Amino acid sequence: MRLWTIHPKYLDTKGLVALWREALLAQKVLEGKTKGYRTHPQLIRFKNTKDPLLYIGTYLYFVHLEARKRGYEFHASKIKKFGSEIERIPVKRGQVEYEFAHLLEKLKKRSSEKYEELKELSEIEVNPVFCIIDGGIEDWEVKISRRKD
Repeated sequence: MRLWTIHPKYLDTKGLVALWREALLAQKVLEGKTKGYRTHPQLIRFKNTKDPLLYIGTYLYFVHLEARKRGYEFHASKIKKFGSEIERIPVKRGQVEYEFAHLLEKLKKRSSEKYEELKELSEIEVNPVFCIIDGGIEDWEVKISRRKD
């Protein structure tokens, strides 16, 4: 499960569809409607909010908006609850940079066009449910070692 902190606009089609599916699963987990993934580290930041369902729903809503911009039909009716007046979840700048580098590696292999579009980007936006603060990679991140080929 990867619940990207970075803005969904950076994802290719395959990544955006996978994010939608995985965030819907995360919503189910936070509702207590599944046995799997309950301790998944990606869920910690949502579980630590006052209203985890509101936050994952709002996260999903922004994914839905990106999909709609692209002409995809991700049904907002699947989102249990969302809102625009929420206190944003802080995420460390190092986490955002780590995720963006991870995405670029994926795009290099499966979407060279998207990779070329993003590879020189220096200012990275996050899903609007988050706000960037100073710091390194989040403790919950499962770090992936990358080969230098």
